[in-house]
Amino acid sequence: MILEQEITAEITVAFKEAFNTELPIEQISLQPTRKEFEGTHTLVCFPLARLSKTGPEQTAQQLGQKLQENSDFISDFNVVKGFLNLSLTYKAWISTFEELTYDPNPGQLSSTGKEVMVEYSSPNTNKPLHLGHLRNNFLGWSVSEILKAAGNKVHKVQIINDRGIHICKSMVAWQQFGNGETPKSSDKKGDKLVGDYYVQFDQEYKKQISELEAQGLSKEQAETDAPIMKEAKELLLKWEDKDPEVYELWKQMNNWVYSGFDATYQTMGVDFDKLYYESETYLLGKEEVLRGLDQGVFYKKEDGSVWVDLSDQGLDQKLLLRSDGTSVYMTQDIGTAILRFRDFPKIARQVYTVGNEQEYHFKVLFLILEKLGYKWAKECYHLSYGMVDLPSGKMKSREGTVVDADDLMQEMLDTAEEHTKELGKIEGFTEEQARELYYNLGLGALKYFLLKVDPKKRMLFDPNESIQFQGHTGPFIQYTHARISAILRKANQVGYDELGDSLLKLESLEPVEIGVLKLLANFKDKIAEAADTYSPDVIAQYAYDVAKEYNRFYQEVSIFNEENRDKLKFRIAFSRLTAQTIKQAMGLLGINVPERM
Repeated sequence: MILEQEITAEITVAFKEAFNTELPIEQISLQPTRKEFEGTHTLVCFPLARLSKTGPEQTAQQLGQKLQENSDFISDFNVVKGFLNLSLTYKAWISTFEELTYDPNPGQLSSTGKEVMVEYSSPNTNKPLHLGHLRNNFLGWSVSEILKAAGNKVHKVQIINDRGIHICKSMVAWQQFGNGETPKSSDKKGDKLVGDYYVQFDQEYKKQISELEAQGLSKEQAETDAPIMKEAKELLLKWEDKDPEVYELWKQMNNWVYSGFDATYQTMGVDFDKLYYESETYLLGKEEVLRGLDQGVFYKKEDGSVWVDLSDQGLDQKLLLRSDGTSVYMTQDIGTAILRFRDFPKIARQVYTVGNEQEYHFKVLFLILEKLGYKWAKECYHLSYGMVDLPSGKMKSREGTVVDADDLMQEMLDTAEEHTKELGKIEGFTEEQARELYYNLGLGALKYFLLKVDPKKRMLFDPNESIQFQGHTGPFIQYTHARISAILRKANQVGYDELGDSLLKLESLEPVEIGVLKLLANFKDKIAEAADTYSPDVIAQYAYDVAKEYNRFYQEVSIFNEENRDKLKFRIAFSRLTAQTIKQAMGLLGINVPERM
């Protein structure tokens, strides 16, 4: 930022005066002052001692004194060992405010010239999306937007797992028990209908296993010999042989699911730039596995199955092709990765947003790609995240105990409506405006709660806590934005919304105003940090900190009762900048902020 450039320039001048020697700008290391110390900018003086010919602490002390005596921007300083903590004058903060206000690209870093691909969602077409998919989608979408704001070109993609034994299970159950049922005839979303048959398959499978065990078979043998499982495996072989009847049923049931997914994604507020399908990538994966087999990278067992041995990497053996020639998840992931780098040869990194239970899978995948000779394998990154728990415990989709994404989102909308009506925050709203508010609050609460936690951590989702208007919640931040919007509307009505030359006449700032400005000045740094670490929780915490500090300003400092017109105009412009920053930060999380509440 310009302010930091000016401070750096003044440090070089002060250093020359204090020690009669030049200080190269590249040796000046400024960083934010730690919260436990006074100041906003800290200069690391250890590397400077060689030039000053004194110890780091003495260097910091003498340099601080020169800055305080001669600088227009340094009001005070303190020294902690070899660290010089600087406090800025109100003029420095007005300069900062001016820079932020007239920034042509607020909340946007300079282009890196890099392309990044982010994969998220990646569902199976045998069941609807659930609570875990919500964290996945919100995380992947938000990381994509943060990477864009950090100056990258981003490709948002998903791999749809549209083939395999799990799909065949739903197909077999529909054939046996469906009686021609369709989404239209049952008045169900297509993904939910197909998911019901996946559950029904599991119920019938367990029943058949019990019957075979009662006849004297071992559990393992019963699991293999259960007629319904045999049918599912036969169906998979027929599908891979492109049996017309099987293929047609597969396409029909998948289309039901896609229609359901689209409706869910629309409610979520997420989108994709390109879709990949396992049915279109697994053959490329098989080709690569067979090429690796020919080259001695992989090996074949007596039953004809193909494996990779990674024991020299501290891992074990991994199946790549079954003995009957059918592929596994790893096969299609190999094909998908290769196809993506063919489609987008300029991508510098491929990010996989997948739960931490798949960490081993991705270690193996990236090593296999390296063994196959792909140098870009080192640019593949697993954005691992923890599971979402509920008080009721772990979810199991095949048993029908998942928390359905649609149901949870609707529950959040209903809770937002109930909570908002109780607090009387929709007076004067039309029915359409009220519905939009319930959506923004409900989805905002859900997204914020799931994104405010470090992705790597497992978390417990509490719907009731997430919707509160006080505390570390999305609605608290949204309410702060609505409050500022009301201030700006009033300012417009009374004619005080133009800043004019008021900045030139300001002679001081309140400490709490400086507190907010410190945060606003850090927005781009926070975007860079969140992009580097793939952590939307950095932005979530930042938005909360800004909202909390502005509310402190609102409580402590008068706006419209201020008699000094220059201060009044500054506070209105200051509020506008705060609202803009909150809106942009929340936008990176996929959360809308209302103008009225």
